[in-house]
Amino acid sequence: MAERRLSTHDIAKRAKVSIGTVSNVVNGSTKVREELRVRVVQAMDELGWQPNALARGLRMASSNLIGMIIPDITNPFFPSVVRGAEDVLSLHFHRIILCNTDNSSTKELGAFSDLRSFNPAGFLIIPSVDSGIEPMITQYKKPVVFIDRSPANWKGDSVKANNEEGSYQATKHLIVRGHRRLAIITGPLRSSIGCERLSGFQRACKEAGLQIKSEFQQEAQFTRDSGYLAARNLISMLPRPTGIFASNDLIAAGTLIALREAGLRCPQDVSIVGFDNLDFAELTDPNLTSVHQPAYQMGKCAARLLIERIKQFDRPAEQLVLPTELRTRSSVCTIAVERPLPSRKKAAAQPR
Repeated sequence: MAERRLSTHDIAKRAKVSIGTVSNVVNGSTKVREELRVRVVQAMDELGWQPNALARGLRMASSNLIGMIIPDITNPFFPSVVRGAEDVLSLHFHRIILCNTDNSSTKELGAFSDLRSFNPAGFLIIPSVDSGIEPMITQYKKPVVFIDRSPANWKGDSVKANNEEGSYQATKHLIVRGHRRLAIITGPLRSSIGCERLSGFQRACKEAGLQIKSEFQQEAQFTRDSGYLAARNLISMLPRPTGIFASNDLIAAGTLIALREAGLRCPQDVSIVGFDNLDFAELTDPNLTSVHQPAYQMGKCAARLLIERIKQFDRPAEQLVLPTELRTRSSVCTIAVERPLPSRKKAAAQPR
């Protein structure tokens, strides 16, 4: 004889509440007093009951699932964003279905189409560099929040870090420590964050009256291998730069490898500043000075915006920009500021 499937009636009986209260807790459709919500959740846990999210989504306007698309699961920055979003969404009985696109716009569109089949309540998206997803989102008319970067003309909800100010502070730190031959390894300049971090670097250099050689600006992907290749180009130049701003920590890691292979020391020969402040920044040799951007907090803020958008689809859009903070460590040294040579003119005779 088949085992009877648990129902909302069983949950209501165990929690000593109405079936309507159980439904409201599971669906999040109506606010429930915290005391009743706790009782319902406890009853669900005791009975081992799990709602059928896919069947619910087919019956209703949407499921409690959230589609989340990220460009590179191997980049340690993105899992922190996902964790922040998940911690908020789980409090509202939403679950994430995660898709990785390998920074491919084609995979991104495929992932979006696949996620739509689950009839999700909304989407959290960190788009690929060449993303073309905006027209599909506009047509689909579901709540969407972009994280970290967004399409050029996006007017909806988004959360990102202050990339321009963060890179400005990173570059200024090198300048204050005496560096004048500065270089930058940018991210892809087709992406908003690549351009914003380049802009901050340029602003700091212009403010200090520094002219940066065009060859001292190298474009790379946000990966260690790409950063390594760009760094090899920079350190082969003579005179080489004394300070390099790497537009993320993976690029900085590749730069450290290139320096070590070339027999150069960091920071004595070349100082480095990264961006992201990933966990390994404190484990490199030397420890990496890096701009901290709050990945976990970005995920939490994006999830909160999405929940609000699900509850009220026509609410005004919010575009949040979170502050960054420079974390100084030992990958930057102070060097003597180059001074002009003394004049060759004879000094005027001094009276005896």
